[in-house]
Amino acid sequence: MSSLLVFPGQGAQRVGMLQALSAEVLEEASDALGEDVRQLDSAQALASTRAVQLCLLIVGVAHARQLHPTPDYVAGLSIGAYPAAVIAGALDFADAVKLVSLRGELMQQAYPQGYGMTALIGPDLSTVEALLADIHSDATPVYLANINADNQSVIAGSNEAMQRVAERIKGNGIAKRLAVSVPSHCALLEAPAKVLAQAFVPLKAPCITYLSSTRARPIHNPEQLRDDLAFNMCRVVDWRGTVQSAYERGVRLQIELPPGAVLTGLSRPVFEQGTVIACEGARLDTLQALLQEEERRHR
Repeated sequence: MSSLLVFPGQGAQRVGMLQALSAEVLEEASDALGEDVRQLDSAQALASTRAVQLCLLIVGVAHARQLHPTPDYVAGLSIGAYPAAVIAGALDFADAVKLVSLRGELMQQAYPQGYGMTALIGPDLSTVEALLADIHSDATPVYLANINADNQSVIAGSNEAMQRVAERIKGNGIAKRLAVSVPSHCALLEAPAKVLAQAFVPLKAPCITYLSSTRARPIHNPEQLRDDLAFNMCRVVDWRGTVQSAYERGVRLQIELPPGAVLTGLSRPVFEQGTVIACEGARLDTLQALLQEEERRHR
């Protein structure tokens, strides 16, 4: 039996998400960034991809640091991979803050408007892939971005292309535009990913097993982990496969770090046995007790 901490991606953000965090974490992040991070979680600031990604990193790390004993695995969806790598001991928090700041800027500059992401709930993967093949063109680029569950995927591309997909699935599913202003997890972000890779610092081997959400398997090698983090913005996220991989490796406790509980909902169908819980709405002592119980079983 093992435990897994999971960190959400863009779209989970909300106004005021930094306000209840410890001063220590906020000061650490502010020092690394050279600006007061407390200004990043206003409604106005969160219109920026950079601010959203920094907030998700800081919130994830702050809450995960409160949890003991340490988990057996960590995984993060998209930007969530960065707090996962910090908690795994592979990436220094200050370095993560600087890299995520650059990551957000690069993504924002690449596609300042006219692009984004849409969740498709209902159609299976083969139906979505056939639709994308039909609609995708140089003028209307659209790609598969996330495989979240058997009947839930996310697409990325131009507004026009995503609108066409949404119209085609009417009556057979729901298309929900996400609060993400860039076309993540597809070839459109290959160029900014290469720039980010050049800026990367050397990583350490993780002390906690890091599960890649694009490969859906563990990564132990620091060089492979660097590649995973730098290029995850332009690779398809297989969250369904990542959760399945964790379950098959004996994970029976999944704790989702704030904000939100989207990943908790996605994991429930996979965890036929065990516990899936979000930090939000749960008491810290309850989460600690669950981790201790799982550690006891793991021995």
